[in-house]
Amino acid sequence: MATAVLPGVRGGPAIGAAPIAGFAAATVLALAAAVRAPAGTAVLGLVLFGILHNVLELRYVTGRFEAVLAGPFLRLLIALITGIVLCRLLPVSTASRCAEILLVYGLLAAACLHSLRRRPVLLAVAAAVLTGAASASLSFPGYHFVVLTHLHNLVPLLFLWEWSRGLPRGRAAFLAVQCGWVVVVPALLLGGALDGWLAPATATTGRLAAAYTPPAWLDSSAGLRFLAVFAFLQTMHYVVWVWFLPRYAPDASAAFERRAPALRGRRAWALGLAAGAALAVLFVGDYAQGKALYAALASYHAYLEFPVLLVLVLGIEPTRRNARAAR
Repeated sequence: MATAVLPGVRGGPAIGAAPIAGFAAATVLALAAAVRAPAGTAVLGLVLFGILHNVLELRYVTGRFEAVLAGPFLRLLIALITGIVLCRLLPVSTASRCAEILLVYGLLAAACLHSLRRRPVLLAVAAAVLTGAASASLSFPGYHFVVLTHLHNLVPLLFLWEWSRGLPRGRAAFLAVQCGWVVVVPALLLGGALDGWLAPATATTGRLAAAYTPPAWLDSSAGLRFLAVFAFLQTMHYVVWVWFLPRYAPDASAAFERRAPALRGRRAWALGLAAGAALAVLFVGDYAQGKALYAALASYHAYLEFPVLLVLVLGIEPTRRNARAAR
C-alpha cells in the first residue's frame, strides 16, 4: 500500500489511502443528504458543527500560518474583523451592509499591503482590482454576500492543496478527489444534472435558498440547486476542519498550542463543543436569532482566511517568519 509522510512533520506517521477513501465516502454521503434533504442538511450541520469547526479552523490557521498571523498585522486584522462583527450584530440595513463591505475590503487592502509592500507593481494591480471589486460589491450587495458565502465553503481546497505539498507520493490522486467535491459535484448540481434526485421545493427551502442564491435567480428553480450546493459544500467543509486537518496536520495544532497553551490537547475541542451546545439551545429557541449570532461570531474564522489565502496564491512560504510582523 502506498503511504505518505505528514507534511511539515519529519518522520511523521504514514497515512496510506485512508484520507482519499474518507473523502470519497464523505462526498457520497454529503451529496445524498444535500440532494434529498438540503434544508435539513444545511440547518442541522450548522447547529451540530458550526461553532466547533470555527474553533478548529482558527486553531489550524493560526498554528500553520503563525509567521503570517502575528504581531501588529494580526492585531489590525482582529480590529477590522471586530468591526465586521459589530456590523453583523446591528439590525440589517443598507448602512450596516455597506459598512461591512467596506471593512471587508479594508481587510483585503491591509493584507495586500502587508504581503506586497516589496512588490510595487503587484500592489498597484491589487489596489486597482480591489477598487473595482469594492465598487461592484457596494452597487450589488446582494450578490456580494452570496458570493462570499459560497467562496468560504470552497476555501478548504487551497488549504488542502498547501497541505499536500509534503506528500511524497499519491498527491495527484488526493487532489483529484478534492477537485471532485469542490468543482465537479457543484457543477453537476448547478447544471441540473441531478434535478431528478432533488427533493421537491417547499416553503422552508424557499426561505433558506434566498441566502445562497444570486438575487436574479431567486424566482427560478435555481434556488433549490444553490441550496443543495451550499448544503453539500458546507458538509464537506466540516469534514475538512473537524475530521481531516485535526487528524492529519498535528504540526499545526502543536504550533497553535505553543501560542495558546491554555487550549492544549482536548481543551480546544471542549471549548468548541461547549460553545456549540450553548448556541444550539439558542437555535432551538429562536433560529433566526441564533443564525444572526453565529454569523457575527463566525466572522473571525472566515475573514482571517483572507491574508493566508493571499500568501498561498502568491506562493510565499507560510512558515517563513517575518521579523517585522512578529514584533
